[in-house]
Amino acid sequence: MGNQSLQMALADAGLTQEKLAEAVNKAIERMTGRPGRISDRVVRRWLSGQTRWPHELQRRALATTLGRDPAELGFVPPPGRSPDAPPEDSVNRRQALATGVALGAAVAAPAPATSYRIGMSDVRALQGRFARLIAADHKKGGDKETEAAALALAEEALALRQRGACSQRVRRALYATAAACVSSAMWAATDGRRFDAALRHHERAASLAQESDDQAILFRIWSHKGSLYRHLGRPADALDANDVARRLSITRRDPLFASLGHARHAAILGLTRDKAGVDRALGCAREAMLRADPNEWRPTWLTAFYDEAEVHSLGAVAYLAAGRQAEAEAHAHASLTLFRPHLVRSRAITTARLARAQLGQGEAERAVATAASIDAEHPRVLAMLGSFTRDLRRIASGPVYDSWEQQWAA
Repeated sequence: MGNQSLQMALADAGLTQEKLAEAVNKAIERMTGRPGRISDRVVRRWLSGQTRWPHELQRRALATTLGRDPAELGFVPPPGRSPDAPPEDSVNRRQALATGVALGAAVAAPAPATSYRIGMSDVRALQGRFARLIAADHKKGGDKETEAAALALAEEALALRQRGACSQRVRRALYATAAACVSSAMWAATDGRRFDAALRHHERAASLAQESDDQAILFRIWSHKGSLYRHLGRPADALDANDVARRLSITRRDPLFASLGHARHAAILGLTRDKAGVDRALGCAREAMLRADPNEWRPTWLTAFYDEAEVHSLGAVAYLAAGRQAEAEAHAHASLTLFRPHLVRSRAITTARLARAQLGQGEAERAVATAASIDAEHPRVLAMLGSFTRDLRRIASGPVYDSWEQQWAA
């Protein structure tokens, strides 16, 4: 019959033997900096019951991967050995509190009693609300309500940290969640052209991210700062900030992060009119995306928007800035055919870029028809259409401009 507890845990997690080996090896790498060497054969020995008590590092990696302590996974320590302490998620909070009170009474200088044991389930609840915030941002984008909601959720995460005891893992996860929320506030402010607020949010998000030691959120924060400087027309600062993101170790572990770093670098290089650099960076972005494992777990903020459509959208940004209008139009068209339905704001922004590319090629009537199709509720889109209107007046004053001005005024 083998180790039925482990078999059930695998079934609950939806993992095959091969996938469990991969996940445990990655957990070991996170702990030690070196990839694990667990094979399918080792997993079969666990499942068959032939291995009754794996090595300590393997036990820790299994507990991290499956969220259960070794005893719950059916492993039995040798005689005279104590089982491992369970991870914080599997500890009954009432039991932990009672234990804390009993221990406090047994020592001369008791630690202050805490009313709560914070676990990863609390963090996951916050992350679920963060995911809903991300979804709302992709629909609305750039408004002050999104910015305020993100900051409020960050405060909740930090307040929760003060409510009770928690493990180092939970503490870091809380700081990572708070940093992610402030980073979303930063992006909402950038999107809404509130650049001073965005810069303030960056400083706070970066500080929280350092407490979390979370490479993914550090990447997001510095990549956002690069985009912020791009919007401010400061390409040298933008390249420096984006390079901080691109040098993080997560870009070497996960090609999808590397791809996003390259794509945003291309958009910044467009401001410098470095046409060869734009071509090279976009090529690297596409190549890295092809290498990325689609089944790899990644944070919601990344998977919600970054895909081939976004690479093309950033390509349109880069080529518009570099003065290559036909290529910008081609990338905008490709992006619009690939966008997922929930990316409402991104579709509107890319359509505005398409109109700019068409206007840059002297096709004023087509550009006006494209611009007229945009739902202009987003602050950033309104700013883009304002710029389009000024360019149209300069390039094609007359009936075409008069027609657009009537629509724009309406």
